[in-house]
Amino acid sequence: MSVSIANERKIAVLCRIEPGCLGPDGVDHIEAFCALAQKAMQHFDVDVGTWLLIPRYDKTLEEMQYSVANKLLSREQATKYLVSIGRDIDSFEERFQDKLTSLINLYLARKP
Repeated sequence: MSVSIANERKIAVLCRIEPGCLGPDGVDHIEAFCALAQKAMQHFDVDVGTWLLIPRYDKTLEEMQYSVANKLLSREQATKYLVSIGRDIDSFEERFQDKLTSLINLYLARKP
């Protein structure tokens, strides 16, 4: 199901990525990884939302943060929003995690 959503009404997803996902020296690579992954995410689920990938240095902050029109959404609100456009938040996040895992694997494979 394809729904056309105006850019200002798309869901924005801020994803904080743990440096440890890149191995024991991940903190040395997380900034570069996020920059590369951000470029790869420019074409991912763009009909629904936008993505911002940043390092997760502060573990007190949520891993995934949702907003629409610069208004922060709780997970429950994000769930309702996605349902309203015919999407399931668990499937949405799972697709993203699968994409992120493949990007991590690609990055680690090319790391010297």
